[in-house]
This record gives sequence, C-alpha cells and structure tokens, in this order.
Amino acid sequence: MDSGAIRRRSAAVLAVLIASVLLALAAPGTAQAAASSCPGRKVRTLPFSTGTVHVYKSGGNVCAITFQKNPGTKRTISVSVQARGHHAVRKARSHTRSSVPVKVYAGNRPVRVTGSVGSGSYRSGWMLL
Repeated sequence: MDSGAIRRRSAAVLAVLIASVLLALAAPGTAQAAASSCPGRKVRTLPFSTGTVHVYKSGGNVCAITFQKNPGTKRTISVSVQARGHHAVRKARSHTRSSVPVKVYAGNRPVRVTGSVGSGSYRSGWMLL
C-alpha cells in the first residue's frame, strides 16, 4: 500500500469515529430532555387514556409533568400537585407534547397529583412518596 492509500483509509476511519462520537453525544441529550425538566428520581408513572403523568421526588420537593400519549396534535395539557394542607399548584398550556412541570415542597406530607390531555384525565388519591 502506498502512503496515499494509507492516508485515505485513516481519514475514512477518523470520519467514522467522529460521526460515532457526535451521535453518542447527541442521543442522550434528546432522550433526557423531558426528564431534565423535573429534578430528582422518578417515583411514579400514572397512565390514563390520553397521556401519562410522571412524578419525581428530590428531598422534600415533588415535581410532576404530563405527557401526551400521541404527540403531534396541539391539545390542552395540564398538571397539578397538591401537598396535603396546602393549595394545589396547577399549570396548563396548549402544546403538542407535554405540560409545563409543576414543583412544590411537600416535605413528608402526602400529595395528590392530577393531569389531563384533551378530554382524558387522571386524579390520584393521597400518596406518600
């Protein structure tokens, strides 16, 4: 093999390596984009007919976000979290994928979580997370 062939082969290998690294760096960011909006670890997944409510906990803080079951159609998506003894914090928006996350400090109190997408909805009982 002459030096030109070696250069071409090593350039091709380098290009494949760079593309692999770029894909590896891009994929986790897109997969975790939704999860990063709520801090902590996921403690509950609450499915219903038109969506799912994901509940996260970090220390005494509880965060919830509602996701549409079939993203793409713009619908009203809402979520609320209520710590026992306090008012519910509710957020809603018209969107194609998810609600705005709701974060509340619950300490060691039970919480009630609700979520809705279009005409479907979910309402939990009191949960101690």
